[in-house]
Amino acid sequence: MGSPRRSAAVLAAATLLMTGCGLQSASTFTPDAAAGEIEPIGSVEGAPITVGAKNFTEQLILGKIAVIALQVAGFDVTDRSGIPGAAPARAAMLEGETDMQWEYTGTGWINYLGMGEGIPDEDAQWAAVRDADAENGITWLPPAEANNTYAFAVRSEAVDELGGVATLSDIAALPVEERTFCLESEFATRVDGFEPMLEAYGIPLGDPQGVPRDNISILDTGAVYTATDEGESCNFGEVFTTDGRIASLDLTVLEDDLGYFPAYNISPIVLTETLEEYPEIADVFAEITPRLTDEVMIELNGRVDVGGEDPAEVALDWLVSEGLVTRG
Repeated sequence: MGSPRRSAAVLAAATLLMTGCGLQSASTFTPDAAAGEIEPIGSVEGAPITVGAKNFTEQLILGKIAVIALQVAGFDVTDRSGIPGAAPARAAMLEGETDMQWEYTGTGWINYLGMGEGIPDEDAQWAAVRDADAENGITWLPPAEANNTYAFAVRSEAVDELGGVATLSDIAALPVEERTFCLESEFATRVDGFEPMLEAYGIPLGDPQGVPRDNISILDTGAVYTATDEGESCNFGEVFTTDGRIASLDLTVLEDDLGYFPAYNISPIVLTETLEEYPEIADVFAEITPRLTDEVMIELNGRVDVGGEDPAEVALDWLVSEGLVTRG
C-alpha cells in the first residue's frame, strides 16, 4: 500500500527512526485457517495488506491473530512480525511499510504524539489518541478491554520481608539498598518510563537518597522476570500486567497508587488511506477486539512464555476456540 502524504519533517523523523533497524520477521509461519464467523469478503479478494508486530510475545500473538483473520477474509497478507521496538514500529506506519498493527493507547499518546501526561480514563485516552493521530493518516479502531500497562512486581515471599510492601509509594519507605530494580532497556529510556515514574513517587534516579544508578539492572524482558523471581539482582521488576509469567512465578504486582501509568488498551490501528480503500478491515477487527480481555491475554501470553508454544499456533487456537475461524 502507498503511504499517506506526510510533511517533510515527519518523513525525515520516520526515516531516522528506521535507519539501521529495518523490519524483521520473527516467524513467517502462519497456520492454515478457513472461514468461521469471519468469512471471505468478495470485495477484498487478493487485496494486498501488510501487518506489523513488535518483537515481544503479546505483539507476536496479536500480529498472528491479525494475519490469520485477514487472510481468511481474503486479503493477500504480508507478515512483518518482530519489528524491534516502538520507534521503528511507529516509523513503519508513517512510512507506509505496514498498513496495520496493534498498538497501545498510552504509547500512542505519550511516545508517538509527545503528550506530557497520560489520561487515566481508558475511553478518554483512546478518544484523545484517535483524534490526535488522525492528522498523521492513522486511524485507531475501537480498543480492547485488555489494558497492558506497565507495573512493578516483587517476589511474593519477599513482601513481608520488605515490610509488607504493596504499593509503589511503599518503596520510598524502604532503605536505599532495598530499592533495587530490574528493567528492560526500552522502559529505562521511555518518556513515560522509569525515571519520570521515580520522580512522581519522590525517589529520583541518581539521587543517593532516592535510587542510585548502581541499584538498576538493565536486562532482556524474559530475564527481568527471572531476576525478579530470584531476588538476587533486584527486589522490583518491571512487568506488563497481561504477562502470563506473573502468575506462573508467583510475583506480586504493586499498586500504582498515584496513578502514574496511563491506560495502555490494545487497539488495532490502520493507515487511513488503506481503511478508506478497504473499510471491511474495520468489520474484521470488530469481531476480534471486543473479545480481548486481560484474562485472555494473560492466558495466551502464558502459553508462549511459560508453556513454550508457538505464537502462531496460540493465535489460531484462540481464533478457533472463539468460532472466528476454523482449521484449514
